[in-house]
Amino acid sequence: MSVQRLICDAAELIRAYPPNFVDPNKRLVMDIAFPHGMEASGSIAVSRWQPMPLPAELPPAEPVVRGEDGFFTYGPTDAGWCAWHVNFADPMLFGFYGGGLFAQDEMQVTEHPALASVARALSAAGIEPYTVESHRPTPVLVKGVERRCVVDTDPALEAGRMEGLYGNRFARAPAAAIRSATQRMDPPTITNILAMAALPPGRGTYSRADVVAVLVTAYTGFSAAVHESDDDNVEIHTGFWGCGAFGGNRVLMTILQIVAARMAGVDRLVMHLGDSSGRRDLVEAERAIRVLYASETTVEGLVSKLVARGDRWGVSDGN
Repeated sequence: MSVQRLICDAAELIRAYPPNFVDPNKRLVMDIAFPHGMEASGSIAVSRWQPMPLPAELPPAEPVVRGEDGFFTYGPTDAGWCAWHVNFADPMLFGFYGGGLFAQDEMQVTEHPALASVARALSAAGIEPYTVESHRPTPVLVKGVERRCVVDTDPALEAGRMEGLYGNRFARAPAAAIRSATQRMDPPTITNILAMAALPPGRGTYSRADVVAVLVTAYTGFSAAVHESDDDNVEIHTGFWGCGAFGGNRVLMTILQIVAARMAGVDRLVMHLGDSSGRRDLVEAERAIRVLYASETTVEGLVSKLVARGDRWGVSDGN
């Protein structure tokens, strides 16, 4: 198990590598999250993991899979549990946080501003700030980062957010709409982040190489989260990873994440489903897994059957 590590004091991290929010609306959110004179606190543990080989046999245990409507809320975790939230990462760790886009990756960094300093700190320590290198997944885990604010992306007519703030709408919104949507967390809560990059957009049916690449990435990231959770039960919050701007197949990507969680020993996988269509996709994925596991005990055989399904790429959502 090959891993690189960096431990940072959060206040020193931000002082040494201040976030560079170029978009004026993101600078406004930063001002709300960190009023003049306020500093970050606590310690942040960063680790970068090399890809792990898949096991030969499918383990008998399986995680509890729970579907939740909507998107990440970063709510309190049950006692004795360690929760991780997936960052739908770019190959360059948090690479586009400062611009006007406000999709899943950028939202997470904006609400957890210390994440904006992590990549530069890794580089200074001689650790490459990539979640993919030479076509190999290298997930990055950030444990103990403060969530300093909440930005409500839902439409709110009375607040001037007629279309909401998700995606490219954030940069176009007036400052008043940003202020009304942003609430400082006082005191801040603590989040653990698992940054892993999905496959870049494809066309047609998923190849065997595609299926294996997704499975290795998710298995490596989930296994790393289990390792970093000490003796606690492990809960991973995720969603339709790689299925927005990249146009991934929501059912297949859900199947692969559930399988990866099973292989990694995750205790509970929480799928954030967005709207009602998400629940239908989760139900279809769980049904497919029951059929697959009824007749297969090896990872190799499972991969073959997943490829034979002939799942096809979708189209980008434009964000």
